[in-house]
Amino acid sequence: MGRKKLHLNAFQVIILGFLAVILVGALLLLLPFSSRSRQVTPFDQCLFTSVSAVCVTGLTVVDTATHWSVFGQAVILLLIQIGGLGVITSMAALTLLFGGKISLFQKSAMQETTSVQKMGGIVRFTVFILIATFAAELAGACALMGVFVPQFGGRGVWLAFFHSVSAFCNAGFDILGTNEAQYVSMTGYTGNITLNLTVMLLIFLGGIGFATIYDIGKSKFRFSQYALQTKTVLIASAVLTLLPALYFFFAEFADYPIKERILASLFASVTPRTAGFNTVDVNSLGSVGKALTVVLMLVGGSPGSTAGGMKTTTFVLLFASALSVFRKKNDSQLLRRRVDDGTVKTASALCLTYVTLFAVSGCAISLLESLPLGDCLFETASAIGTVGLSVGITPSLGIFSEIILMILMFVGRVGGLTLLYAVLSNGNKNVSKLPQEKIAIG
Repeated sequence: MGRKKLHLNAFQVIILGFLAVILVGALLLLLPFSSRSRQVTPFDQCLFTSVSAVCVTGLTVVDTATHWSVFGQAVILLLIQIGGLGVITSMAALTLLFGGKISLFQKSAMQETTSVQKMGGIVRFTVFILIATFAAELAGACALMGVFVPQFGGRGVWLAFFHSVSAFCNAGFDILGTNEAQYVSMTGYTGNITLNLTVMLLIFLGGIGFATIYDIGKSKFRFSQYALQTKTVLIASAVLTLLPALYFFFAEFADYPIKERILASLFASVTPRTAGFNTVDVNSLGSVGKALTVVLMLVGGSPGSTAGGMKTTTFVLLFASALSVFRKKNDSQLLRRRVDDGTVKTASALCLTYVTLFAVSGCAISLLESLPLGDCLFETASAIGTVGLSVGITPSLGIFSEIILMILMFVGRVGGLTLLYAVLSNGNKNVSKLPQEKIAIG
């Protein structure tokens, strides 16, 4: 008998693709010339950095600026770019670049990763993703050169490109640290208007999703003609930016000069979804400010974007479902449209998965490391939301806690449901129904 041929579904290919890139990235970072000291970096640190880069998170166990050489930083930037675009999209881009044709299976996998509704036109959409990505990153780099070149000279060009890619891909990696001040992120630029507005715009564009940007352009900026998903993403993104910004403005940064106060409030509201840069020390936030940041990190960006988290649409659908229950309506309604029950169930399952992993992992790290639970929950929310904000405990964690964070970052990037579908999907649907019985709620 011949060997049975292995058939992988789209979800399994996505998982294996991310794992392969992570492993290759870790091996490249393991090379002696990837570090500034020209010594081999321990494998667990290389693996953690590779996972964080590919999963566009930004959590680090070593300072990116002072530990890694320019080659090592270039490897990290390449991993960020692949992770931001998605492994499947990156593979499709290479296929198109070398004149090949995208197979039907690749189109199906891309439909899952980009969250587009139809497979038709997926090749044209892939080209749009590449053009939009590189155009945004180039424009962002040019703007940031005006900040970094006067201060750092020729090195400022590299700083501008690195942070532009990191911002658009919602990665949160920075190379601004020094031997005297590591893990500083962008705290030295709290009042710099150009840097703040450029980075926030890149984060926003990368986080709303390519399908949203495409629909906006196709509809010629006429809101009434946008798809329901586009309207939902834009409204949710605006609300989740402005309301937290008002809190930060009045409660957290009241002592700042007015310019720094406005910029810091907006930046602190934008970056948790899900970029990981910070212009103000996270530890300076009060307990309510940290809790609000945790919520924003768990919500994350939007479907088909470079961001992680549960996604804004999940948050909105759960809110709409709750309203339908309060109003005793059979269907969930959103902007005068009825939402499919299956979609609401998926949103509920996704929320339960993220919240459970976030809470259980935070408790586990707290027990393993004997650290305050609040700090550990902040790190786990940052990991599963692929954010990268930190209260500073990640570099000191033990190997088992690092593994927990790596798993969370991976789940947060590929998607909890994608992982479950890859493991549990067997292609068979059971059409039989069990007896129905009511159960009391509330």
